[in-house]
Amino acid sequence: MAEGSGWRVVRGFFGRTDRVSGMFLVLFGTAVLWESRALPLGTLRRPGPAFLPVVLAGLLLGLALMVLACGRRSPWLRSLDWSEAGHVAAILSACGFAALALERLGYRLTLAVVLAFLLGMVERSRPAVTVSIAVGFALASYWVFRRLGVLLPDGPFGF
Repeated sequence: MAEGSGWRVVRGFFGRTDRVSGMFLVLFGTAVLWESRALPLGTLRRPGPAFLPVVLAGLLLGLALMVLACGRRSPWLRSLDWSEAGHVAAILSACGFAALALERLGYRLTLAVVLAFLLGMVERSRPAVTVSIAVGFALASYWVFRRLGVLLPDGPFGF
């Protein structure tokens, strides 16, 4: 066996876009299953809080394994155009901010800030459109969720 041939085999297997995606999905599904251990699973007749995450993670793992197995014809990872990487980073950052700020700032303020950032900074919409959509959607979705009985966090200013 030639030196470095093992690395070539690994790179050949995981150098495909679908296989990288499948591997990340397997890791995410495994993390969801791991974190679900802290909640009671329940039964089919009386499902507990961990039931739905476990079922969804199991489906995700199954589909991810199919993507891994069938990904040999997908494009090479190095052939991708990374010109949209900035947009992806901005969207993931906004999601991270929303996850961290939701309890501290409240639903309406967090959603308005995230939407204003995404529309104004990422999509470069006009300021009037950005503010209108961000505030309007935050208020309208809060109203809908409250009518559905969903408890949403209020911020330090009571909204």
